[in-house]
Amino acid sequence: MERIVVQLLVLVFSVVFHEFAHGMAAYRLGDDTALRHGRLTLNPLNHVDPVGSIVVPLVLAFTGGMMFGWAKPVPVRVGQLNNPRNDHPKVAAAGPLANLLLALVSAIGLGLVVGLGSHHQGTLQAMMSEPRSLPAFLVLLFQTGIMLNIMLALFNLMPVPPLDGSWILSRFLPLGPRLQYENLRRFGFLPVIVFIVLLQVSPVGTFFSALIHGAFSSFVGVTESIVSLLS
Repeated sequence: MERIVVQLLVLVFSVVFHEFAHGMAAYRLGDDTALRHGRLTLNPLNHVDPVGSIVVPLVLAFTGGMMFGWAKPVPVRVGQLNNPRNDHPKVAAAGPLANLLLALVSAIGLGLVVGLGSHHQGTLQAMMSEPRSLPAFLVLLFQTGIMLNIMLALFNLMPVPPLDGSWILSRFLPLGPRLQYENLRRFGFLPVIVFIVLLQVSPVGTFFSALIHGAFSSFVGVTESIVSLLS
């Protein structure tokens, strides 16, 4: 139960930070829509989607699936950006980049906990053996922070409309293919649902898992470097 609570807390903060990053990027590039709608804040009450941020993650957790979810999208008026064609992809990229930043912070935090604890090996092992100890909580918190934020970043970078990656890819497509690609947006979240199904029943899932594990190994490498420096 403690693991589920930690995962939910990390997920909620991560999706809130993701949307905040979209809003902040848009604001710095000329669009103040998020600010006017009260979304340029880290207050979760302004971002949390009851279904996507609470219900779906808990259902996934209690049914044995990997916890996943989303927050309410931050409103962006592309026409108000300083350079709509170039700035909109930057706004889209800000969310996944924010998640990668949180993954990096988590990797550093995990390295500090383990590295500093290695100087007091007996004490650390004793405290880790207690499920409610601070070191055990921090290790779980930071491990969850790395994995969940990598998943959020990579999933949102997939070029599937209307995910963030689709706005980035669209910027670099020639006019004809871009118009055909943009036409997929009229189907709403249906392409995302199809993509999720493909993750479960096709080699796409194997490829995506390999991406996640590769990225996770890279961030754990940061953790290991810090541990080595402190040991």
